[in-house]
Amino acid sequence: MALHFLVESSGTAAIGDIVSLTGAEAKHAAVVRRLRVGETVTIGDGAGTWLEGAVTDVSATRVDVQVTSRFDAEAPSTRLVLVQALAKGDRDELAVQAACELGVDEVVPWQASRSISRWEGPKAVKGRERWGAIVREASKQAHRAWVPEVSTPLTTGQLIARADGQRMLVLDPTATARLSDVEADGRDLLLVVGPEGGITPEELTKFEAAGAERVRLGETVLRTSTAGPAAIAVLSAALGRW
Repeated sequence: MALHFLVESSGTAAIGDIVSLTGAEAKHAAVVRRLRVGETVTIGDGAGTWLEGAVTDVSATRVDVQVTSRFDAEAPSTRLVLVQALAKGDRDELAVQAACELGVDEVVPWQASRSISRWEGPKAVKGRERWGAIVREASKQAHRAWVPEVSTPLTTGQLIARADGQRMLVLDPTATARLSDVEADGRDLLLVVGPEGGITPEELTKFEAAGAERVRLGETVLRTSTAGPAAIAVLSAALGRW
């Protein structure tokens, strides 16, 4: 499979045009992957544009690609949104990476009550940038036409307000309803995953009062790093994406 690169300005490119990789993308293409003239690559803008082309010129700071075909992918009608609680170590980052590869459409960092990691002030900006970089690289690896958005971190109250008009599914190993029984109803699906210590009873009460549905994944308890990606896989099948 051809290597895939992201160029924000590629959305207006037509067949026959030259699209240039610069900066980090050019360095990765020329120095790390050692692209050569004549090789085929794909290029996207992260917003649905999908180009294929042949490399016409290579340097350490610039790689030119002549477009041979173009496809514009439609945005999904029902979006999958992962609300991932902040977790210690790299567990939340692992969840974000895998969920992106599996098809999530947006990632929302959640400052849950039991989150050991706290994003405040400059750390919140840095954390969001870090997740954004993970999403970008995972999207390139998975050859995705649409790169998921990473929203600003939310508290529980802000999350409930954000979920208005959307369908909130809260992963809870004590729930009786099964995620595999969920049927899409046209609304975007917000999948809420708690931190290592789980979602507090108070948070569950607030979510249910706001119309959220508690659902479980089988009979076992999954880590916060694996619960979200597993649920994304289940919902992708239910939505007919797989």
